[in-house]
Amino acid sequence: MRKKKEPPIPILWIKKGDSLKTIYAKARRAFTAADLQKYTVIEEGIPARKILAELEEIDREEKSRRRKKGKHGGR
Repeated sequence: MRKKKEPPIPILWIKKGDSLKTIYAKARRAFTAADLQKYTVIEEGIPARKILAELEEIDREEKSRRRKKGKHGGR
């Protein structure tokens, strides 16, 4: 027997007299970690060593630029 397809958006059954507080409570209970995973984007991180190397390079460039200017402010 075939499995039933799950709808892309889960149906939240609400009674006619439900208050907003009750509706939110039902929505929180119905929202699972699997639902959250659908909306999260997993990206590969940047290695800390690479970031540190880039920052050190920028620092070296700035230091050399300051040395070239000299004490007179580039006059």
